[in-house]
Amino acid sequence: MASGTVPLRRGVLVWLLPMLWTLALGLWGLSRQDSVWRDEAATWQVAQRSTAEIWHMLGNVDVVHGCYYLLMHVLFECFGPCTTTLRLPSVLATGVAAGCVAVIGHRLAGVWVGLAGGMAFGLLPAVQFYLQEGRPYALVAAGAGISTLLLVTVLQRPVRTVYWAAYGSTILLMGLLNWLSLMILPAHLATLLWSRAGRGIRIRWTAAAAAATACVLPLILFSRGQSAQVSWIPPLTWHMMIGPAVLLAIGGAGTLLDRPQAGRLSTAAVGLPLLAVPQLGLIALSLIQPLFLDRYILYSLLGLALLIGTVIGRAIQAVRPRLPRTSKWILPAVVALAMVALLPQSLAKRSPASRVDDVLAIASDVRRMKEPGNAVLFVPSARRDTKSVSPSAFTGLRDIALIESPEKSGTLKGVEASPEHIRAAMLSQQRILLVTDATQVAKPVTADRDKTKTAVLKKYFTPVADQQVRGRRLTVYERLGAAHSGHAVSRSPGP
Repeated sequence: MASGTVPLRRGVLVWLLPMLWTLALGLWGLSRQDSVWRDEAATWQVAQRSTAEIWHMLGNVDVVHGCYYLLMHVLFECFGPCTTTLRLPSVLATGVAAGCVAVIGHRLAGVWVGLAGGMAFGLLPAVQFYLQEGRPYALVAAGAGISTLLLVTVLQRPVRTVYWAAYGSTILLMGLLNWLSLMILPAHLATLLWSRAGRGIRIRWTAAAAAATACVLPLILFSRGQSAQVSWIPPLTWHMMIGPAVLLAIGGAGTLLDRPQAGRLSTAAVGLPLLAVPQLGLIALSLIQPLFLDRYILYSLLGLALLIGTVIGRAIQAVRPRLPRTSKWILPAVVALAMVALLPQSLAKRSPASRVDDVLAIASDVRRMKEPGNAVLFVPSARRDTKSVSPSAFTGLRDIALIESPEKSGTLKGVEASPEHIRAAMLSQQRILLVTDATQVAKPVTADRDKTKTAVLKKYFTPVADQQVRGRRLTVYERLGAAHSGHAVSRSPGP
């Protein structure tokens, strides 16, 4: 019994150690100094709406993230809105993904490949960025890990139908979280073809894949009507190909070391398609419509981690015959060296400066600088997310451009009045607080409403206070006459 316990314990440690390692990386600096950037602010504000308000919004915008928003709504209801509730699901999901990489590597190439691959996944720079992100990409990566592990399981031994049901259900959930994750299906198909899976397996895989895709198809078709949301993504350029080229080169090296053979299930047969197909697929889609963002295919890095594990595992196997004791320290040494080399980047990713802005930082300045009866404007209107996430900071301020709130309008930024009405409302004010982007990240004003706001402020108002912090800017304007008279604007003694 003791001899049977050792392999079992070893098998548990193979996935448990990478999972705990990745969870530790995720919990390290989780709050990012209590900062929340604009993408996470969308999750934060939507998760606090009622279910009816979320459904109303999904009919107009962001339906592609609807499943994730509903999940976060439940979590916010249970545990309250905070950065831990916002980001912990991504940390846990990344830990699951790392554990799946470890199990797959162990089954296909041994203990060291599994351990190395699982430990490597959490250290990858892109993974370190998104494992602390209040968005669905880490959850998709967990689904990719689970579905790939299920695929390896059905290829290695006969299984019951429940495994295929679990596989199809996992793919379905991935598609509901982000339908671009369905590119994992051609990656899995490549694995089936590479390993020369039997006809029965191919038929069952086709049925499971088709069922999942059919269920996600309505979401895909409906979300196409909201494609304006991704209109800001720049067209594909050659310099964007550098990153994928480097990843594929590393993956290719791992594939060669695995000595891949047609008809054999190996880390190369699983890892290379999982890495390459989503990368190349997103590039191809971006030639039709710009969509190239690494977060959409974060799950492809599971394949990279598996192939990195193969490289380290082969190195250990090569050293073991001559230096058996030394070989056991190769993986800890590599992990330690990688951690040290990546430490500056790891620290940077856990600071507020790692994101383009922080919607919470400027809220304290609003509290300090506002006075009773003041008005507030947002340029562009999307910067209203600061108010949505920190409503108490804006208590007493009149949002003079807004005619319908984000909740009632079923949008993320609300509905604003016409430029003429905004101009009239501004001219009736004596003191206006403007929330906008900091100078370093601000883009030229293009919307007519925003042009009106800036033109009126420039002509009829003068700035009396200006504060920029973490990508956001708060400027206090007073009417020219009021500013010169000194006492025309009523002032409170301060907060």
